Amino acid sequence: MAWDRVEGNWKQVKGKVKEQWGKLTDDDLDVINGKREQLEGKIQERYGKAKDEAKRDVDTWYDSQTW
Repeated sequence: MAWDRVEGNWKQVKGKVKEQWGKLTDDDLDVINGKREQLEGKIQERYGKAKDEAKRDVDTWYDSQTW
């Protein structure tokens, strides 16, 4: 699944995102709205991670999903 499909199915996907990153609030998820850069930024903010670490975490999570 390409990331654009994540954006298109955000309502279904955000539950999986919340399972992975429980510190993200529902408001965060509404702001992210499927945008990868927004997700990475919120992970940085909530978890105190560097930009490259947040990107790696999203890559790892994305690759582990059974789409």
